[in-house]
Amino acid sequence: MKRGSTIFLQVVIVLLGTGVLTFLLWDPHVEGANAHATLFEMYFDLFIVYAYIGSIPFFMALYQAFKLLGYIGRNEIFSQRSVRALRTIKYCALAIIGFVAVSVIFMIFGDRDDRPAGVFMRILITFPSIVVAIAAAMFERILQNAVAIKSENDLTI
Repeated sequence: MKRGSTIFLQVVIVLLGTGVLTFLLWDPHVEGANAHATLFEMYFDLFIVYAYIGSIPFFMALYQAFKLLGYIGRNEIFSQRSVRALRTIKYCALAIIGFVAVSVIFMIFGDRDDRPAGVFMRILITFPSIVVAIAAAMFERILQNAVAIKSENDLTI
């Protein structure tokens, strides 16, 4: 892969992370329930704190994808570090799915009017996470086999 395209993808990852972080910080201000709330009440609401904790695996996966693109740019894709980065991305996607599954508790005890929107938002988060987890697992297995073959060939030389 050309160096320019990996840099472009790294810039896209940084912009995506910046956009999501901006949304996480801006959303409590425009939420209808927080119209007359103080800053402390806005940001330390139980659901908001849970959303911030649940976003940690997302940002970890973005960081690992950034590192993986760096390995690709330096032609170090067939290394154990790349396999570890893919494994971490897979575990982060699974953690996101777990956080979404546990968030159903908020939906059960929450407002009945918000349930359809809550289900839709959980689907919007879960399905891409499933796709990322499956793709990362497949790439991890393929790359692990390639690293094993490469190490076997290096030993015979």
